[in-house]
Amino acid sequence: MSWERLTKCPGAVSDCSEHQLPVPRVQPVLDARFRPAVLARRAFREQVRQSGRALPVRLALEQTDGSVYHFPMEIFPEGTTGAELNYFHVERVLKFLLWSRGGWRIYFDGPASVATKLAAHYRDDATGKFDSDLVGAKMFDHPLEVVNTKDIPPERAQSKPLGRHLDGCRIGFDLGGSDRKAAAVIDGKVVFSEETVWDPYFHPDPQYHFDGIMDSLKKAAAHLPRVDAIGGSAAGIYVHNRVKAASLFRGVPPDLFNSRVKDLFLEVKRAWNDVPFEVVNDGEVTALAGSMSLERNGVLGIALGTSTAGGWVDGRGNITSWINELAFVPVDYHPDAARDEWSGDYGVAAQYFSQQAVGRLLPAAGIEVPKDMPLPEKLKLVQALIAKGDERARNIYETIGVYLGYFIAHCAEFYELQNVLVLGRVTSGQGGDVIVEVARQTLNTEFPELAGKIALHVPDEKQKRHGQAIAAASLPELK
Repeated sequence: MSWERLTKCPGAVSDCSEHQLPVPRVQPVLDARFRPAVLARRAFREQVRQSGRALPVRLALEQTDGSVYHFPMEIFPEGTTGAELNYFHVERVLKFLLWSRGGWRIYFDGPASVATKLAAHYRDDATGKFDSDLVGAKMFDHPLEVVNTKDIPPERAQSKPLGRHLDGCRIGFDLGGSDRKAAAVIDGKVVFSEETVWDPYFHPDPQYHFDGIMDSLKKAAAHLPRVDAIGGSAAGIYVHNRVKAASLFRGVPPDLFNSRVKDLFLEVKRAWNDVPFEVVNDGEVTALAGSMSLERNGVLGIALGTSTAGGWVDGRGNITSWINELAFVPVDYHPDAARDEWSGDYGVAAQYFSQQAVGRLLPAAGIEVPKDMPLPEKLKLVQALIAKGDERARNIYETIGVYLGYFIAHCAEFYELQNVLVLGRVTSGQGGDVIVEVARQTLNTEFPELAGKIALHVPDEKQKRHGQAIAAASLPELK
């Protein structure tokens, strides 16, 4: 394995001056600096074990409902060679856990010096404060709290069945960052579906969002004899149909968010005579749609759209209380990796598996576009180019495919993966085939032990058109 010695590390990791990151065997054609998180994590783990001084530590996250999720690691003992790397690796792993599991209280059974740095990170650093505000305060009603203790509560995992109710006349909807979809479904059969372009991210007036949602629901309802139930998906975290945190409403001022957005879907429900109504994270519906279509469980859904959405259906076909907000999990450990414009963090998935990734790679591919061209239009241009056999466009998709192969291997350290469903607007057309094929090749080359265990799936055209709508419509159980 080849290595690159870096002379700096990102953010507050000032003691990581000579960190070594493995160079991937499969290098993205448009991103020579890419240093996959999974290789760095594996290399650190091997270094610790070869030292003969491995110190077991435990991380745990507690949610407001009492759920507790554990995660073990091994690091260097304090005062030994290599201990200066501990915080960097613990913080990056914890970042993945925060945005995949979620929680507000962090238990750390390990050196006090690392715990102190973690607490300072979430209190003082811009990226840490972002995590504390969104994951802690907004999703779980408390800023992040770090507790350094050996007395970690026992693991208490919760899961529940999700959807799969197909009886009656239902509406399914999905709210994305560039379009919203709605479908009319009768006993599991789609009788109408429509996609409407909108731009919700930076609209400050919640009425814009309410009116758009109602417009789509009314169009679907016009094709049903009655409306028995409504189910929907959207980017963000929703608890009992209340908005906890959602990128769709990032342009809404805090006072309006609290007074109108938090209960926006309850308002929609009332407008439809309080029929059974459920809205959940779009990634969960993605995974559910895949599980229903494939008739398999242990499914991680990864949607490459305006941003990156994730969802997880466990081995029993249930969802857990994990948040699976994969847009913010680390993918690339290079200190000069792409910075996320919202969180400010480096190397996170939103910059690697989305329209943002396509836009970011255009200059490296040698494709010139106007600076003010919207991301959806940039994606359409690249899709048109690859359809004509343009090698520059193919390089973009191959690069994303390499990213994806390494990311799936990284996810396998945090999920008991059996199946990965890859979908979203970026995977439409020939480019999607290239992404998945290159991801498979990357797994075969770098991680042959995983390639035979994890099946990659792409939805067929029927599922692409209707799978998400049917899964969303199936969420509510009729009274």
